Amino acid sequence: MSAPEIIPFDEGDAQLDWLGLTEAIAAGHDLPKAEIADSFLYRGDDTLLNRAAWIDGLGIAVKSATVFPGNAAKNVPAINGGVSLYSDDLGQLEAIVDFHLVTKWKTAGDSLLAARRLARADASVILVVGAGAVARSLVAAYSAGFPDASFLIWNRTGAKAEALAGDFDHVTAVSDLATAVAKADIVTCATMSTDPVLRGEWVSPGTHVDLIGAYRPDMREADDAALTRARVFVDSLDTTVGHIGELKDPIARGVLSQDDIVADYYDLGAFKRRSDDEITLFKNGGGAHLDLMVSRHILDSWRAR
Repeated sequence: MSAPEIIPFDEGDAQLDWLGLTEAIAAGHDLPKAEIADSFLYRGDDTLLNRAAWIDGLGIAVKSATVFPGNAAKNVPAINGGVSLYSDDLGQLEAIVDFHLVTKWKTAGDSLLAARRLARADASVILVVGAGAVARSLVAAYSAGFPDASFLIWNRTGAKAEALAGDFDHVTAVSDLATAVAKADIVTCATMSTDPVLRGEWVSPGTHVDLIGAYRPDMREADDAALTRARVFVDSLDTTVGHIGELKDPIARGVLSQDDIVADYYDLGAFKRRSDDEITLFKNGGGAHLDLMVSRHILDSWRAR
């Protein structure tokens, strides 16, 4: 048995492109459905996620992630962990992939795949809500998928939005969220909010809404109106409906039902816009199966370099 590949962030990052990654995620959903096992432990605002996935034909991935929101005040990354990738045929450890590399490409690539199918092809204004590390990846990913678009960015702390916007030629920081939402063709939210920051009444017809930040049962980024005005899609029914407040809460209160969710990625052919005026909404829930698909793509790209 050869030693496992060790794939660090910078060297692995240089081998990847956003459009190729979305195609790899789509291809992963053509394989047999993943077996997944998730466990969550909480201590106050801190979270430990243990996620494992096994896809016949692709192998096994195990990821442990710690999410400590308070780390930001200490200039320490809020999310840490590791990803181990095992071979499909022998179950041997093939690679240890930098956790932040997998997270960067999985999170933004997951959303980009949905947007490439659900957003209008002529989308020209993209609003990013939140100015953390994920926001930077979203600008890169959406710039690849919509190369002619300009970007707006809003953050509760305006200075953070201005700082991020200053690193790009095509990104402008804004202070009025409602006005920015009304202008946008795509709204992508990546916040740590437990209360909705996005109101459905602000969303214009034809908009595609992408919700990333909420990952706990007590978290919401969008209000009920944003959900009920839209056709709703998810990356995985198994990892979103019963686990994430964005869907779990309105379903429990009868505002939404699981039947209102059009499809997940195992029915990718259903990810279609019916008209230029309809509002589409995608909940990015992540999931270990996506970590596996992305880690396998990273390893394949690494070996082909």
